[in-house]
Amino acid sequence: MSQPDHSQRVRVWDPALRIFHWLLAILVISNWLLGQFGPNVMTLHFWFGYAIAGLLVFRIIWGFVGPEAARFTSFLRGPRAIWDYLRHMGRREPSNWPGHNPLGALSVVAMIAVLALQVGTGLVSDPEDFINVGPFAADVGATVSRKAVGWHHLGGTVILLLVLLHLATILFYRFWKNEDLIRPMLTGWKWVRRR
Repeated sequence: MSQPDHSQRVRVWDPALRIFHWLLAILVISNWLLGQFGPNVMTLHFWFGYAIAGLLVFRIIWGFVGPEAARFTSFLRGPRAIWDYLRHMGRREPSNWPGHNPLGALSVVAMIAVLALQVGTGLVSDPEDFINVGPFAADVGATVSRKAVGWHHLGGTVILLLVLLHLATILFYRFWKNEDLIRPMLTGWKWVRRR
């Protein structure tokens, strides 16, 4: 892909963020598959859930103390910036945004929030099978722990939709805007607009 003269190749994504991203992707997809098609005893599902919780804690901390591109303050924008980005998103040219664009920032926040809720409902779920009970189910009472099972199933569907939207967006950028979003998340290097 050729890049216009107004772009330069810079290192955007640090190794810790890239490792986080790919580990999270593997664990979320694996855990979703385990939840849908896994064995009756969900021990691996639980361990993957704990790992996802740890990754989320890392990402939240990294969002405050990590390199500039990883910090929430560098990519969270207000409604006006989001609207401006949306108005020009359909152009058939790379956006070459340095880091997450304003719409992508919303996706990051949505994914973190939904995954945090998913972890939380998993920790307190009690499906009444005496096997796959969340470690804190007894602490929230029977009513909440029973409802958490349904919330956890709903969360799995929402996560699937967010993952599919994420993949569709990557394909849109690749084939419509001629911008590769995968390679930068592998190498750390990205074409960005010159300032």
